[in-house]
Amino acid sequence: MKIKRGDMVLVTAGDDRSSTPRPVQQVLDNGQKVLIEGVNLVYKHVKRGHPKSPQGGRLRMEKPIQSSNVVYYCTSCEQGVKLGYRFNENGEKERYCRKCSNGIGVVSPARGKHIQS
Repeated sequence: MKIKRGDMVLVTAGDDRSSTPRPVQQVLDNGQKVLIEGVNLVYKHVKRGHPKSPQGGRLRMEKPIQSSNVVYYCTSCEQGVKLGYRFNENGEKERYCRKCSNGIGVVSPARGKHIQS
């Protein structure tokens, strides 16, 4: 999965679908699920003595959603886009926006035949 923690994403399906970008808090299940701030809120009923609610009651918490229901939000395009991988001129592997070809960030350092001396 090309979505990483801290990326701004748009939710494209489900009850929380919107055009407002939100940050990814956590990537779970080897990239299959993502936890997004303020999305998929549920109630968890807890007994007395729970660390987050000592008196007991209902806790409002976020649950993960499928990563296929989100798309990366490109700040230069100002819309949801697909991401790709490429090697830049230094031989580093980076993520980039497929719509505007803007580099997003380095994924891994240069190695092997891609290293320029």
